[in-house]
Amino acid sequence: MSDLLAALRLARTEQVGPRTWQRLVAQYGTPAAALDALPDLPIRGRIRPSIPSCATIEREIEATRALGGQFLTLLDPDYPPLLRHIPDAPPVLSILGNPAYLHQPGIGIVGARNASAQGLRLAENLATELADSGLTVISGLARGIDSAAHKGALYKRGLTIAAIAGGLDCPYPTQNAPLQAQIAQMGVVITEAPLGTAPQGRHFPRRNRLIAGLALGCVVVEAAPHSGTLITARMAADYGREVFAVPGSPLDPRCRGSNDLLRKGAILTERAADILPHIAFSTPQTLFTDLKQTKSTRDLFASLPPSGTADNTPRKGDNVQQKQSVNKNPIIPATQLATPVDPVKQVLDLLSFTPIAVDDLIRRCQFSASVVLAALTQLELSGQVTTYQDGRVGLTNGQAETSR
Repeated sequence: MSDLLAALRLARTEQVGPRTWQRLVAQYGTPAAALDALPDLPIRGRIRPSIPSCATIEREIEATRALGGQFLTLLDPDYPPLLRHIPDAPPVLSILGNPAYLHQPGIGIVGARNASAQGLRLAENLATELADSGLTVISGLARGIDSAAHKGALYKRGLTIAAIAGGLDCPYPTQNAPLQAQIAQMGVVITEAPLGTAPQGRHFPRRNRLIAGLALGCVVVEAAPHSGTLITARMAADYGREVFAVPGSPLDPRCRGSNDLLRKGAILTERAADILPHIAFSTPQTLFTDLKQTKSTRDLFASLPPSGTADNTPRKGDNVQQKQSVNKNPIIPATQLATPVDPVKQVLDLLSFTPIAVDDLIRRCQFSASVVLAALTQLELSGQVTTYQDGRVGLTNGQAETSR
C-alpha cells in the first residue's frame, strides 16, 4: 500500500509527466524518495510542486477498489511488457478486469467515429477473425469503428482491451457504458486518468498511445486527414509497430487518411489473413529486437500529424459525462442513455459511396425498419442517396458529407 501510495502521489502531481516520473524514480531509487526530494526541485519554474495529500490518494485507491478496480505501476512485474518499453509509458494504470489479459498478443483496431455501415461491418468481422486467431483486439471504446471492433471480439467471447481517456467511473461516450461493463467482465478496461476525470480533448492523445503501445500492430479502418486515428497510427510507427490500413472509396472523406497511409507504405488489409503473417508471436524479450525501428519507417510516416496533436475534442452528440463522485458505480442504466437522434442524420452517417443492403443498414440503426425506410425515402427524394437495381443503397456519387 505504501509503495502504491507513493507511486500514485508522484504520478498525480500536476508538474510530473510520465517521462519526469521515470527520471525521478531512476534518480532517487523509489517514488517515496522522489517525493521527498520533489519540494526542493524547481519543476516548470515552480519551487513548490502541488503534490496531492496522502488522504486524497488513499480515497482514490479505496474508491477504485470499491468499483472492483486495481492498479499497476511501472515498478510492478505484471505491468504490460509491450507498454513498458515505450518512452512515455504511463507510471500508473487503473484497471477494471483481468490484468493477465494485458500480456496477451494483440492488435489495435481504430477508425472513424462517424463510420459508414460498411466500415463498421468490416471492423466487426476483422475483430472476430483476429479473436478466432488467438489475438486480443485493442481499441478506444469510442463510437463507430472502436465500438464495432470491441463487439466483434466479444461476439465469440474473444479477448478485448478498451483503453479509455477518462476515469473508470466516467464511461465515454455514455452510450457505451454497458459495453464498458461487458468488457470489464470479459476482458479489461485500462486508463491512466484518476476517478472522476471526464474526458477532454487533451486526454485523447494519451489514450491513443495506450492502444499503440499495447499492440503488436495497428489497423486503421476509415480515417479522415488530420484525425486522431492517424495520430494513433503515427504513434504505432514511432513505437516500431506494424501499421495496417483498410482501403476505402476515394470519394468518401472518411477514407482519405487511411488511403494516404497505404500510399505511404501501410499494409493493405481486408481480412485477418493480411495481418497474421506480419505479426511476431514472440516473447517480450525477443519481440523488442524485432520491433526495432528503422529510419525508413520514420520517413514513411513523417508527413502524418505529430503525436499528441490529435483533434479529439469531444463532439456534439458524444454525450461527454460530467465529473462524477468517485464512489459512483460506472454502470449506467440503459434508460438513462437515450439521446434524441435524427433518424435521417443517422442513416446518412452510416451510408457511404459503397452500396449496402437495406437489411444490413437497418441492423446498424437504432430505429425500426419503417423509420429507416422513411428516412431513406426522404434522402433519395433529396438526391443524397441512390437506390441501385439490386436493392442496395449508397450515397449519390459526388454527395459530400456536410454534417461533420
